[in-house]
Amino acid sequence: MRLIHESDVAVPLATRVEVADSFLARARGLTFRHSVPEGYALVFAFDRPVRRSLHMLFVPFSIDAVWLVDGEVTRVARLDPWIGIARGRGDTIVELPAGAAEAVEPGDVVRIDGGSAV
Repeated sequence: MRLIHESDVAVPLATRVEVADSFLARARGLTFRHSVPEGYALVFAFDRPVRRSLHMLFVPFSIDAVWLVDGEVTRVARLDPWIGIARGRGDTIVELPAGAAEAVEPGDVVRIDGGSAV
């Protein structure tokens, strides 16, 4: 599975995509991991778009976070280790290694390769 960023052209954001599809996986997120490899994405999919927050408590590295509604980017943020916190509206949140979402902007489309928008 790949995570694709579509703006003017389709560009892979991640080639290894993990979906946090249980309550425990969503609660854990990247907590207590020491790092994430380049090309990795953690996707949180929810039933409906609402304001959702992320925190970096017990996460010792920076990440990029992307909030989506029906695959359209509504917010992009860089979260700092240990103290980062951010909110955005979305039915999906994607966590990526810091710098991976540098070219992603609100209004762009992000999707899992082989399917519709995330």
